[in-house]
Amino acid sequence: MRQTAMILAVASALGLSACSGLNDRNQKMLSGGAIGAGVGAVGTVITGGCVTCGAVIGGAVGTGAGYIMHENEKARE
Repeated sequence: MRQTAMILAVASALGLSACSGLNDRNQKMLSGGAIGAGVGAVGTVITGGCVTCGAVIGGAVGTGAGYIMHENEKARE
């Protein structure tokens, strides 16, 4: 159990370190995708659906929403 937790912590740290050089659009899309995947997974757990399907669909919708938000902010400038 302890070894699994350590591996998970190291993998998470490595995964997050790759996100440091992203531009504004990519950051918005990544955060939108992560939030969407989380909301999709939780929503399908609550409703009793396919958790993987909910996470994938939520991630895709969140990534698209992040892209649209960036384009709207860029158009206002």
